[in-house]
Amino acid sequence: MDPDYFDTVQLLIGLHCKAHYFDTGNKVMDATGVVTGLFSPDGFSRYVVLDNEMAIRADRIITLNGRPGPAFDEYDLYALQCLTCMGGM
Repeated sequence: MDPDYFDTVQLLIGLHCKAHYFDTGNKVMDATGVVTGLFSPDGFSRYVVLDNEMAIRADRIITLNGRPGPAFDEYDLYALQCLTCMGGM
């Protein structure tokens, strides 16, 4: 994951934001709240924390306040999946 993304998240601390993300079952979800910070429980994975005590795994974020997140490309492929086949051609 791009380390510059964490600089972007740092700029959003204290602001009310909306996040679109993949949950653990790869379902697209959304959440809103004030970004309170980042934390890493195991020194590897990182989570964006909202004021409602919700923690979203950073590498599963599609957009955060409209800004593309680390999972944006994955979502784009997911959204355009039907365009990858030739439809029987």
